[in-house]
Amino acid sequence: MSANTSTNINRQVWLKSRPNGIPCADDFAIRDAAVPELAEGEFLVRNRILSVDPAMRGWIADTSTYWPRLEVGDTMRAFSAGDVVASRHPDYAEGDQVMGIFGWQDYAAVQPRQVMRKVREPDLPLSLSLGVLGLNGLTAYFGMLDVCQPKAGETVVVSTAAGAVGSAAGQIARFCGARVVGITGGPDKVRQCQDEFGFDAVIDYKAQKDLDAALREACPNGIDAYFDNTSGAALDAVLRQINVHARIAICGTASFARWDPWNVGPRPERYLLVKRSTMRGFLTTDFADRYEEAIAELVGWIRAGRLAYREDMRNGMAAAPGLIETLYEGGNAGKLLIRLEAEGQ
Repeated sequence: MSANTSTNINRQVWLKSRPNGIPCADDFAIRDAAVPELAEGEFLVRNRILSVDPAMRGWIADTSTYWPRLEVGDTMRAFSAGDVVASRHPDYAEGDQVMGIFGWQDYAAVQPRQVMRKVREPDLPLSLSLGVLGLNGLTAYFGMLDVCQPKAGETVVVSTAAGAVGSAAGQIARFCGARVVGITGGPDKVRQCQDEFGFDAVIDYKAQKDLDAALREACPNGIDAYFDNTSGAALDAVLRQINVHARIAICGTASFARWDPWNVGPRPERYLLVKRSTMRGFLTTDFADRYEEAIAELVGWIRAGRLAYREDMRNGMAAAPGLIETLYEGGNAGKLLIRLEAEGQ
């Protein structure tokens, strides 16, 4: 154990019960565990910032998810960022900063496969490695550039446009010369998309009785690409207005609280056939060998003042259990994060 670990207590947020729909605070509890001892080839990370992401719902509740489902009693899987405070691995030294899947806990014994990347931007806040320079920014980068493939003069629509992924995706489309239309909920988020993120038009779906009509007004020349974070009614409305050779990136399905029973609705096949369009699901991990390429671009845009972002930082481990529910209720104002330094440890 390193002298840098000032406590033998490792607080962990663990899954107390299987949620029925969106996880809420009562589905979790906080426990004290021992700081883990290191096996050969491992290193100890003291987490500084914890992430709250929409994917966490699927990791808990869904048997159809892309990673093994968490079981009751497990420490909550999560992306986090922190400092290496002890190491038995030659590639990771004390003082390195890393981001990866280290869980909602103070300390994690980590193997290299859990690391998404070393953080190498000391001039930028560590928290960005969990947002616009982490999973969210990478998702926006690859989903927009590789799947949506926007071109100058085209119309691109982005759902959850004020969110950490949607806001970055929309800005990246604008860098390509596209006209960008956002779908979001509430006047504050509409203003944020317009004033902070530079969307050309924004639709407040909560204030619209006819989303089809709102899309026709905002997209008079049809829709060439759609970055979909929600599925559901927004996707149905977009499909009715896609252009020939439109590209649709399926990033998330946030409009559905559960997938058991399986959700059914309008069928997309006819629209895709008639418009000779493509709809593609993707995971950011599909592009793991290109992370540093994307990070370099994102860092350049941030340092140049071109790529805007917003963070919603909560303090302390005690805040964690209710924050997945907060995220799905739209109660956050930016990338939702938890700062552990506020605990004074």
